Amino acid sequence: MPAEAIARIERSLEDGLGVPVILERPGQAEHGDYATNAALRAAPTLRRAPLEIAEELRAAALEVEGVADAQVAPPGFLNLWMTAGWYGEALGEIQAAGEDYGAGTASTTERVQVELVSPNPTGPLTVASARNGAYGDSVARLLRFAGHAVARECYFNDAGAQADLFRASVEARGRGEEPPEGGYAGEYVTRLAGAARDPVERIIDEIKETLARFRVQVDDWVRETALDVEAALKALEGHTFQQDGAVWLRTTAFGDDKDRVLVRADGRPTYLAGDAAHTLWKYERGFERLIYVLGADHHGYISRLKALAGAFGHDPESVEVLIYQLVHLTEGGEARQMSKRRGDVVFLDELIDEIGVDAARWYLVRSSHEQPMEIDVDLAREKTDKNPVYYVQYAHARIAGILRKAASANRSPEPRGELAAEERDLVKRLAEFPETVAEATERRGPHALPVYAIRLADDFHRFYHHHRVLESEAEAFRLALSEATKSVIARSLDLIGVEAPESM
Repeated sequence: MPAEAIARIERSLEDGLGVPVILERPGQAEHGDYATNAALRAAPTLRRAPLEIAEELRAAALEVEGVADAQVAPPGFLNLWMTAGWYGEALGEIQAAGEDYGAGTASTTERVQVELVSPNPTGPLTVASARNGAYGDSVARLLRFAGHAVARECYFNDAGAQADLFRASVEARGRGEEPPEGGYAGEYVTRLAGAARDPVERIIDEIKETLARFRVQVDDWVRETALDVEAALKALEGHTFQQDGAVWLRTTAFGDDKDRVLVRADGRPTYLAGDAAHTLWKYERGFERLIYVLGADHHGYISRLKALAGAFGHDPESVEVLIYQLVHLTEGGEARQMSKRRGDVVFLDELIDEIGVDAARWYLVRSSHEQPMEIDVDLAREKTDKNPVYYVQYAHARIAGILRKAASANRSPEPRGELAAEERDLVKRLAEFPETVAEATERRGPHALPVYAIRLADDFHRFYHHHRVLESEAEAFRLALSEATKSVIARSLDLIGVEAPESM
């Protein structure tokens, strides 16, 4: 969904073409402000030469308000140059929308739940869980910005073998003994030893505090021990069968590669039974779309979760499972190892202490969740332009300083005469924000926002280096341009949980 000033030009050129006109910024300035290959795409349908169609588009474009010039380039591109008035229109749109610029892009809104982090409460949150939290929370922020009703959930696996093994490890440390085989080690286990309170409960409280510190808002805290497995099994009876003394769910009826056991022959529910109770809990609360953020070792769960949705009478495609890859930390050129059980683990609180919440949030979403990630701790803690989050925040703070000095000086999106290349580039970058955020939402890819924010900061720093804002002939326009840039930087950062400081 492009900015309205761009969409207006696109609509003006689509009449009779048979394909949508999509304007894009060309790679070279001499090819215009915007270009389209619509003639090439329309040629097979219209059975005409692309250059002939492009010439007709050119004639139509020259009649559109805001287009200063249009040229055809082989084999059928149309290049457009925009008027100063069009840039004023685009900037005015941003100024009028304010904090809502780029919002409300969802064509159909839904009640969405995003399940994130969902740890075994057997230790403090690690950096791996931090990627889950930063990514899942950013997806939730994007969905809410698009207009969906969104709730975040953290599910505690507080029952079963791992919780029991953790308790046994803490108890052993309290007696001055080594943890049982395969148990949990590390300073935090010793720290919990000897306390009267259940260590699982203490860890749950610590996780809640850490997530709040990490700016991950959780609306629903759900525990495995609180779910009604029996109710879920009863609701699934129409899709179950008995075999070898066990109760099976016919998940193949909903696309799974094989049927799954719900209750073992000895009467013990499986993990799938717990997942069934959890899924039922979600749908009973009226959620229409369930999003799970899970680690790379959970690929096998995707078909099972979708099958559960189908068995409960919902569209299996209402379940989305977002799989994220591992996180690696380097410091001083060396990798840090992370294993909760061995004790050589990097906890989220430690990372925040070293590099701060802003850098942690930025670095944990800057790459696609589908790719393994490496964080250079030395770079992340730097307070220089080498550190991208600092660089973007500094652009915001610099603009805030300009606006403070300007006080109540007039701001106007109307240009006074022709615009400089740096002013045009900055407006064009701002006009990209609605489409950038819409695509990031649709693709569940918040990593697009750090990339965009860096480019926007680049354009602003270039503009500021070449042009005086205060006490210039174009002061009103440049203040409006600076103010719009500040607002879009702040929104770009907020959508990934990073603060936009007023001073640095």
